[in-house]
Amino acid sequence: MEEQSGKQRPKLPPSKYFEDFELGDRYVIPSRTQTGGLFAMFQAASGDNDPIHYDVNYCRERGHRDMLAHGMQVMIQTAAGAGTFPCEVADSLVAMLEVTGKFLGPVYREDTLYPQLEIVELTPQNSTGIITMRATVCNQEDKLVFEGTHRYLIRKRPA
Repeated sequence: MEEQSGKQRPKLPPSKYFEDFELGDRYVIPSRTQTGGLFAMFQAASGDNDPIHYDVNYCRERGHRDMLAHGMQVMIQTAAGAGTFPCEVADSLVAMLEVTGKFLGPVYREDTLYPQLEIVELTPQNSTGIITMRATVCNQEDKLVFEGTHRYLIRKRPA
């Protein structure tokens, strides 16, 4: 452990560089139940005030069992920062380039979501490379409710 200002903190492992990654590497992100509190926080942060996200009766009148999660609320469950990936690229990450996604099924209040990232493409460049990850989110019934991609620009190992 390193000591800084009288406090001890764990030392991070050395950063990985583009050459250190392999197709099929997986990053499981901790599950999260989509509580009413998360719904309210996302509504406040996004400004999306459609009643489909906060009025249970409105939702039931339209055939839903409960309030529907905002689509972006589901997509952000794949944030790599919630897992170990950022620690692995602390010194090599240049930028997040792109996030895409498709919403494949409804997510309701109190559903538990299980996100995962998997490296599906490695594109080398001169001094960097692009890592493409498949992002998925399944619900507590193991139904795929979101699928997309993340693309990151990563430095190659210094000479």
